[in-house]
Amino acid sequence: MSDSNMPEPRPSERVGALPRQAPKSTEPDFSTLLLAWLDSHRASLLDSLRRLARQPLGSFLTCLAMAVALSLPMGLSLLLGDIERLGGSWQRAAQISLYMQMDVDDAAGERLRARIAELPEVAEAEWIGREQGLEEFQRQSGLGEALRGLPENPLPGVILVTPRQIDKAGLETLREYLADLSGVQLAQLDLLWVERLGAILALGERFVFGLTLLLVLALLLVIGNTIRLHIENRRSEIEVIKLVGGTDGYVRRPFLYMGTLYGCGAGLLAWLVLAYGLDWLNAAVLQLAGLYSSDFALGGVPLEDGLSLLLGAVLLGYVGAWLAVARHLSELAPR
Repeated sequence: MSDSNMPEPRPSERVGALPRQAPKSTEPDFSTLLLAWLDSHRASLLDSLRRLARQPLGSFLTCLAMAVALSLPMGLSLLLGDIERLGGSWQRAAQISLYMQMDVDDAAGERLRARIAELPEVAEAEWIGREQGLEEFQRQSGLGEALRGLPENPLPGVILVTPRQIDKAGLETLREYLADLSGVQLAQLDLLWVERLGAILALGERFVFGLTLLLVLALLLVIGNTIRLHIENRRSEIEVIKLVGGTDGYVRRPFLYMGTLYGCGAGLLAWLVLAYGLDWLNAAVLQLAGLYSSDFALGGVPLEDGLSLLLGAVLLGYVGAWLAVARHLSELAPR
């Protein structure tokens, strides 16, 4: 075969050399980057756990101090809810008492009760006849023998009306309407103690809110100071990491995990403190309620509130660590 059919070599190629191939891409794919990112976070988490395990007493005391601060506002909030439940529902507390005329018998009282119960503003209506009212009064007042000596029953029949909505103007309008009904001698509505209870509960809620803000700030200071001490103990290590090209995110990551672990431990301890404390207090509450023939008891810590407490503690630990590292990150440049 003649060599005239072979292609002439390019100036930059040797005669007989293999053709050049395009260089392969050296950029890692997404799965490789994801695995590296997960390995980095796992290493930071394990490192934070090991460092906390090396100082078990100090770590426990830090979590316990945070747990006490977390349990105070949550405990007060739960007690306020129990007090509101002890006072009864607002509808029950604002009942309108209709004192009937003496000549209204049980049949007429039941008919009027059914008529009142059909009103859209009324949630419930209860008829208490004269004989039933006398028996209850004898039992509660301790004047049974004196009342038996009376020639006739002095108590009128009563209809207890429970409104659907608690609105002072609306309740007064309803009271005036009920007072004009046939057979009603007096319609009584006492909202004074309801307003007092509402004011007390509103004051308690505002106090709990202010206390929560103060304790949140205190917790941020505690976790920030704790993370700052860890940063100072690892200053030389951090300077070396930044000297060889470590990013701020890489430096920040183990401290964020440490703050999150502090918050998680504090949240679990606070949950336990609240559960044990309310159970311990409930024994005295049950004894006191029994003296008043009541079955009232403290409700304990609901699961939703416990999870909210735990989540809030973790978030506070994370935010406190992030603020502490962000404040000192500029000071960690290699010298």
